[in-house]
Amino acid sequence: MKLGQLLNTLEYTLVQGSPDTEVTAVENDSRRVTEGALFFCITGAVFDGHSYAKDVADKKASVIVVEKDVNLEEYTEIAVVKVADTRYAMGIICAAFYGNPSDKLTVIGITGTKGKTTTTYMIKSMLEAAGHKTGLIGTIESIVGDKVTPANNTTPESIVMQRTLKEMVDAGLDSVVMEVSSQGLMLNRVAGVSFDYGIFTNLSEDHIGPNEHRDFEEYLSWKAKLFTMCKTGIFNIDDEHCDEILKGHTCQVITYGIKGGADYQAENWKLYEKDGCLGISYHLGGKYQEEVVVSLPGEFSVHNSLSAIAVAKEMGVPMEKILEILRDIHVKGRVELIPISDAFTILIDYAHNAVSLESILTTLRAYNPERLVALFGCGGNRSKVRRYEMGEVSGKFADFTIITSDNPRDEEPQAIMDDIKTGMAKTDGNYVEIVDRKEAIRYAIMNARKGDVIVFAGKGHEDYQEIKGRKYHMDERDLIREILEEEDVTKICGYNNRYFA
Repeated sequence: MKLGQLLNTLEYTLVQGSPDTEVTAVENDSRRVTEGALFFCITGAVFDGHSYAKDVADKKASVIVVEKDVNLEEYTEIAVVKVADTRYAMGIICAAFYGNPSDKLTVIGITGTKGKTTTTYMIKSMLEAAGHKTGLIGTIESIVGDKVTPANNTTPESIVMQRTLKEMVDAGLDSVVMEVSSQGLMLNRVAGVSFDYGIFTNLSEDHIGPNEHRDFEEYLSWKAKLFTMCKTGIFNIDDEHCDEILKGHTCQVITYGIKGGADYQAENWKLYEKDGCLGISYHLGGKYQEEVVVSLPGEFSVHNSLSAIAVAKEMGVPMEKILEILRDIHVKGRVELIPISDAFTILIDYAHNAVSLESILTTLRAYNPERLVALFGCGGNRSKVRRYEMGEVSGKFADFTIITSDNPRDEEPQAIMDDIKTGMAKTDGNYVEIVDRKEAIRYAIMNARKGDVIVFAGKGHEDYQEIKGRKYHMDERDLIREILEEEDVTKICGYNNRYFA
């Protein structure tokens, strides 16, 4: 493809070279540059791509895109393009290089502090139930047909984003639902993406600090950016920051909520419990009148399901399909039910800091369990404060805590657990410590009592444990399966395995 075609919608200065220069690939990693490639000089927190300009020139790159002055006059055969922001240019150019794939898909973007992951899977399941071929880009993974790729970022870099969207088009998909992080918006990872729908879930203090956002106002402003990029916005009007998110929007507005006046309204919501499954139910009012049951617990599941219902209905999904999906929805690592007993409940959740742990424990407490049991550890090479805080939270909100190992990385697991106990000591919470996570899970299962709700927190969707620079396979679902094979299951309270059978 010729350079001029890639620059068609971009403001730029051609410092040297010709718009007729042929481009055979697009790269922002100098190590992957091949002859004929276009290279983006990205200024990052640690590395500055401009310092590699001559290196990629020596590799016979055909074009180098910069936002700073570089001296490449001796490389007369190379085109140099100067732009105001190479990250933004990367999104626009990559979109053009891959044939603007988002224009050929119905694109749904979800932003907010919490609920993005669960909502993406809800929507994907609803669309597929109605016959749509739907891809997914999110925190856990990207899904293109049968191809599943673990994610490095919630919202991937624009080169990866546009290439993935192109793969979806080539695979015959007609829609994609993606998580859109504030970092993804701020760093222009979704530049060049045409959004049909944008969803706002909620907003709270998060991602504020070095190499993220300088303050909450900046964090909010980048979240709001999505609603200048989409055709239709779907907003949680219960969130206290919704009015601020709406400022400057350019999209059609559709609302959802509990408190009243929404297009998609949850009325008389209540807790739902059956056969160890913890969920919620409510009457759907507003545009439609239906009785809804969701097999995920807590008020946040009301909001997540409402947003999914809204986009699915706007896309024409039959209500019976929507209701069927919600009655049996499961999201890996997000209050994920592991139904091995009718007498007690086991859930796996990604809660890995004090805020998320408190949220899941207070949510589960509302179901009035006989005991609320928390099993968790903390990561090594991370702040000790997180460990103190998580220990204190579990001591306050759980009836019993099983302290174990998570990803110790370069630290000794016992030292991390000792830090957790420092926080526990501020409470009168009861606990046991078991270093080996499999043995900790075994203890939780074999000592479970009727009416217990047990949450394995911290790992969620992760299927590894990181120790001394190496990642070892460790999936809590596999550990549970192994334990059930190794133990006399008749000794497990109310054993009735519906998960691994």
